[in-house]
Amino acid sequence: MAEYFRIGTNYFKKVKKPGMSGELNSIILRWSRQAIVDDHGKGFLENIEKYEGFIVQPSHTNYKQIIHNFYNMYMPLNHDLEIDFQKGSIPNTLNFLEHIFENQLEIGLDYLSLIWHKPKQILPILCLVSNERNTGKTTFLNWLNMIFQDNMTMNKNEDFRSRFNSDWSEKIIIAIDEVLLDKREDSERIKNLSTSQVFKTESKGKDKIETPFHGKFILCSNNEENFILIDELEIRYWVRKVPPLKNLDPDLTDKLQNEIPQFVAFLHHRKIGS
Repeated sequence: MAEYFRIGTNYFKKVKKPGMSGELNSIILRWSRQAIVDDHGKGFLENIEKYEGFIVQPSHTNYKQIIHNFYNMYMPLNHDLEIDFQKGSIPNTLNFLEHIFENQLEIGLDYLSLIWHKPKQILPILCLVSNERNTGKTTFLNWLNMIFQDNMTMNKNEDFRSRFNSDWSEKIIIAIDEVLLDKREDSERIKNLSTSQVFKTESKGKDKIETPFHGKFILCSNNEENFILIDELEIRYWVRKVPPLKNLDPDLTDKLQNEIPQFVAFLHHRKIGS
């Protein structure tokens, strides 16, 4: 059943929208009072929850949908956090992450652990680049999307440049595949956002609203040199050149997906820096 609620004097409906890969993404749509009455009858309005406004409070370990009568726009994950991690249960995942991060595997695991345990922590802009094909960069993004679900978005260059940003400003991970942000203003904007804690969200036909911002940027590109302008002394980017996969496994995505429950358990209990 659809979830209706009222924010101030406006009504909203939480629905599942099919994505490009068949996944269902939660979105919140403005819904008219009259449409609800037409569909369910006037008495239905009495049972709709009423809140003061929206808020963005990311959490993967102690999630709350309602905070001081404000509706949390950060979406809950459907992982079972009670699963005990079994050693040796995620060989494909660890092998794949070692391929992505190589000798910086522990730093990569810390990066993922910080997003999980401390989603408000400011992190560097992770850049995965390679001129070669079949490196697993896009597979990595798709795998992250399966973990963080509705709280991650995969954008195009034009999405990032658009002034209308409400579709990604509330996400914890903002990935841009095949990135080519070669203008100085692109670089300055992404650097500023990566260290900002507030953001002015803008939707079509609506005024800008200042909201908390906790997004982590991940850029992937086949252009190793000019995917974005990076000054020589800049420290906000973490650039990794990803080699081609040694063995192309057509079932890799399925294997990674099957190990997600155990990887989430591993991440949930992992101590940062261990």
